[in-house]
Amino acid sequence: MQNPNPTYHHQVTGEGYPNPNGRLLDRVALITGGTSGIGKATVELFAAEGSTVVFTGRRKGLGEALAHQLTSSGRLVFFISADHRLPDDCQRVVEAVISRFGRVDILFNNAGIVVSGTAESTSEADWFDTLDINVTAVWRMSKLVIPHMRAQGGGVIINNASDWGLVAGSEAVAYCTSKGAVIQMTRAIALDHAHESIRVNAICPGDTWVERWESEGYFRNLSAGADEKTIHADAESIPVRRVARPGEIARGVLFLASEDSSYMTGATLVIDGGNTAR
Repeated sequence: MQNPNPTYHHQVTGEGYPNPNGRLLDRVALITGGTSGIGKATVELFAAEGSTVVFTGRRKGLGEALAHQLTSSGRLVFFISADHRLPDDCQRVVEAVISRFGRVDILFNNAGIVVSGTAESTSEADWFDTLDINVTAVWRMSKLVIPHMRAQGGGVIINNASDWGLVAGSEAVAYCTSKGAVIQMTRAIALDHAHESIRVNAICPGDTWVERWESEGYFRNLSAGADEKTIHADAESIPVRRVARPGEIARGVLFLASEDSSYMTGATLVIDGGNTAR
């Protein structure tokens, strides 16, 4: 049974976590793009921390398999197939969550794409596709959940930006533009709704391993079970000499979603192995 009135006022509950697997108890979380990578790791972590999790994705088979796996272990996890470039899909997802649970406490705008290209080589289709999913969908999903968060007394929105939204990368003009926009959107929405106990922050990951990169040979020496000392040749430019695992980024998302970050809004949490420190 969901607590109809979880508190959003800023309070200190003491040091440590008396309930280490319950930082999101009584919360309903909506995660976009949750079938792989950071999204999948966040679905798993939020469920372990006690949240009811609804996640979306375009790969229906992967989404249904993950939901089945987690519900079989006693978690409250639900998958909705959706393409967040489509306004109707965004509307349908939010309406489904509200219809079933009556609230949405956490929105993690994670869905996104990476398209390589310079200003000259980026096609019109790739440019607008990148902006549609990386920027417009973040605005649209936020717009749809904010009235519900206001009515319930507060909520949390977390947007997945990138360290390349802070410092540019080569041959990624559309991606860098989109992630810089997400960071500024985060700040603007945070200011507009801080007085309503709606906190809005951005996570800025650096290079992070995702499943398809292994199969495609993107990181030749990195696998899902890689230990802390695994270094890939392509990660030599990163100060810590490795890419992140999705779970390392998910823990940052959990921090922003929980009361541990109760005095943070309009912030960017950078988890990039030191890339932007230079």
